[in-house]
Amino acid sequence: MVPSLMMACLSFAGCSAEQFVPASYSADAQDVDMISISVRDRRIEVLPSDDGMISMDYFVSSREGYDISLSDGVLAMDAASDKEWTDFIGLKPSASYRRITLHVPEGLIDDLSLSTTNEDIIAEGLDAAGSVSLASNGSDILIEAVSVGDTLSLSAKNGDIRGSIHGSYEEFSIHADTKKGECNLSYKEDGVKTLAIYCNNGDVDIAFI
Repeated sequence: MVPSLMMACLSFAGCSAEQFVPASYSADAQDVDMISISVRDRRIEVLPSDDGMISMDYFVSSREGYDISLSDGVLAMDAASDKEWTDFIGLKPSASYRRITLHVPEGLIDDLSLSTTNEDIIAEGLDAAGSVSLASNGSDILIEAVSVGDTLSLSAKNGDIRGSIHGSYEEFSIHADTKKGECNLSYKEDGVKTLAIYCNNGDVDIAFI
């Protein structure tokens, strides 16, 4: 890097510090059929909720936040930013601010779709009546005792897919497409539910419990 360009980058980086504050959103699960979250550079953690409410905990600044809406049974959360390209030069915000915690009541949500980049998606005790789709471009997908009524779709690029699914091996038809990695699952046609996995440059290790 030439000196003048280096000094410019340092100048931009020095001006990019932001103050983040905690924020939250909640909705009655009876009003929600599907949850959709699409963000960048955010870790998403899904945990059970025992009060019949769906809740999201996250952090926002004056320049970075989220668009959240609930319409026709779809609860959607998308990244929103007021930054210029120069604002992205320098260090990222602390990892403690780059996370979203989602609490979901067991069995009360039909479908769930989560997508992020460069950070993990972690789901523990997730129970959906319909389908679940988890996608991370640049990091891992880690699941524990996830249960679905129809389809579980897991997609990771440059990261691993690991964990456990609640149910028996015989319940699922399995379609696993892996590149540059190892997979402990084999193609299987029969099953009342579907497990669809895509993993590029990472390993797959899934157990049925």
